[in-house]
Amino acid sequence: MQEKYINVNNLRVSEKLLNFVNEELLKDTEVSPNSFWAGFDKAVHELAPKNKELLNIRDKLQKQIDEWHIKNKGNEINIDEYKKFLLDIGYLKEEGPDFKIETNNIDEEIANIAGPQLVVPIMNARYALNAANARWMSLYDSLYGTDAIKPIDTSKKDYDASRGELVINYAKEFLDKYFSLENFSWKEVTSFDIQEKSLIIYNNEKTTKLKDQNKFIGHIGESDKPSSIILKNNNLHIEILVDPTSLSGKQDPAGITDLIIESALSTICDNEDSVAAVDAEDKVACYQNWLGLMKGDLVNKFEKNGKTIERKLNKDKSYISKDGLGLKLHGRSLLLVRNVGHLMTNSAILLKDGAEIPEGIMDAFITTAAALHDFKLKGNSRSGSVYIVKPKMHGPDETAFTDLIFTKVEEVLNLKKYTCKIGIMDEERRTSANLKECIRSLMNRVFFINTGFLDRTGDEMHTSMEAGPMIKKGDMKSSKWINAYENNNVDVGIKCGFSGKAQIGKGMWAMPDKMKDMLEQKTDHLKAGANCAWVPSPTAAALHALHYHEINIFDKQKEIQSRDAAKLNDLLTIPVADRPNWSLEEIRSEVSNSAQTLLGYVVRWIDHGVGCSKVPDINNVGLMEDRATLRISSQHIANWVHHEIISKENVIEIMKEMAKVVDKQNENDSAYSRSGRSSYNKMSDDFENSIAFSAACDLIFKGKEQPSGYTEPLLHLNRIKIKSIQN
Repeated sequence: MQEKYINVNNLRVSEKLLNFVNEELLKDTEVSPNSFWAGFDKAVHELAPKNKELLNIRDKLQKQIDEWHIKNKGNEINIDEYKKFLLDIGYLKEEGPDFKIETNNIDEEIANIAGPQLVVPIMNARYALNAANARWMSLYDSLYGTDAIKPIDTSKKDYDASRGELVINYAKEFLDKYFSLENFSWKEVTSFDIQEKSLIIYNNEKTTKLKDQNKFIGHIGESDKPSSIILKNNNLHIEILVDPTSLSGKQDPAGITDLIIESALSTICDNEDSVAAVDAEDKVACYQNWLGLMKGDLVNKFEKNGKTIERKLNKDKSYISKDGLGLKLHGRSLLLVRNVGHLMTNSAILLKDGAEIPEGIMDAFITTAAALHDFKLKGNSRSGSVYIVKPKMHGPDETAFTDLIFTKVEEVLNLKKYTCKIGIMDEERRTSANLKECIRSLMNRVFFINTGFLDRTGDEMHTSMEAGPMIKKGDMKSSKWINAYENNNVDVGIKCGFSGKAQIGKGMWAMPDKMKDMLEQKTDHLKAGANCAWVPSPTAAALHALHYHEINIFDKQKEIQSRDAAKLNDLLTIPVADRPNWSLEEIRSEVSNSAQTLLGYVVRWIDHGVGCSKVPDINNVGLMEDRATLRISSQHIANWVHHEIISKENVIEIMKEMAKVVDKQNENDSAYSRSGRSSYNKMSDDFENSIAFSAACDLIFKGKEQPSGYTEPLLHLNRIKIKSIQN
């Protein structure tokens, strides 16, 4: 369907987008459509040339780095000479004096409370609501419905009392560990009541109290027979629900039916890697959901088991404090919004020269305008801030440009300067090598830095493509540069005053079905000093929240201050394989793994517009995949083809084999289809005419020439082709 445009000042704006902005976005705000479009028009025509100039600098630097590696081919890299070269061309910046960030009006979920963080595709209203409501999650359900304590027996359809007993015991052990009693175990508790501002706990006739009575916060219901008890540890709340008539309550001497865990403290509503938004129709769908969240009125209705279910935002949790006051706890996750980076453009708006608008600039104005509603309601940010996560910035010049963008946004929307807070995704090599200076450029806005292993690895490989063949993907996590990268993010954040003021984050647990492994392993993110880390689902948020009861992050960050800082030399050590002698079988296995992952993601993105989903890997283990996983897979194969580790012909052969595997995995899966129909088109039926298969091959064989190794340009191009056919 051809896009219909309306002339607005010097812009041509998609009718769909124009109607949304004028009739929905700005309605009931103090910003008129005329004022918005006049200011936006002026600002975007000032910003777009600067955006283009920064992208040209990326290309110029990449060309210079390629030439340096070609010139030094066969020689061992002298790190001092390499660093001097990077400084000379402006890739590395001279580091300035120490400083502390000066960001103000930060909500407590960012500054003072450590916990899990969700990332959700904003294009899916149901998922967005689930994530927003994941502030409070059932520990019993999260344990019972996963492999966290025992593999799931799918043959049992009714309530399994023996499994329920394991859940209850696990919960009581959790209470004993972090909310211990003076005289006996939580397993022996038969009842409780509230007397004189204290929680009194009974074992029949015997009584006891919490060892730390400050952990008792309040209750719901009558003081002599409360329906729930609210406790707090490490600034995280839990709610003990009491209902002796429930299935689990009948198994418990005290009638405890559940522990409700404060779980996803914050959620990134994503317009970037986890969505497939390529035109005005898609962008408006994203913006409408974000607006609904900011207004607090987003509703989603769907069919489940023959019933219509309506999902909306949870209300705040009311309770009686131990001082007898009626108080509330925030009922929803603090919502952040991830805009796109500086690279992509979008046809939703055309500039006066006919060029598409830089999509990140459009996102900045529209997602911030949506927050105008929240500034009145205080339903999300109590401090009057809007939190924008900005990905894929390369170095301090680009972070400074982001500061300029949001200065213009504040001017057009009549907002106080620094209302817009910025989260820096430390996922590009030039950013991590200059992280301190990137933070300095946003020192009045920054609320967050976060490592992204997959994107960072993709950029590592693309930047150093000419240096030689890269080590295997699985070996990257133990390489010198990645350890320096992860430590550097924390070291610099703490040194710049993030602790107690801003988030230092770590990346995603990608296996939503492997919660036992997550419970055992993801505590490492806390030990590394991160006060938030990404999880793939609300259930995972509930389980990961247990780690934050175990470790006081702010104490851990104080410990980390005394360690030796990560070294720039290590960070710049290129992960090339030293005279690789891999067997043909090893090479084919490595490429097959990447090819299957790549195809499994691309076919959903191109054919069905799904930007993030649980994609089965080559061993049929479901992995949460987004564009970052695609970037690393495509760049790795591209590197091996470029250095003749494997031929193009062999890769095509493997791609066809893996396409058949992916086709088999998807043949009965229609859940990801946006239409709800079982409309999967097999790539292997017609390789020559499969747009998805062709796009996947292009990501590899055109991978070296893609800007920074990004996958978006080819994905968008081919998704638009599919949409034109479908329409």
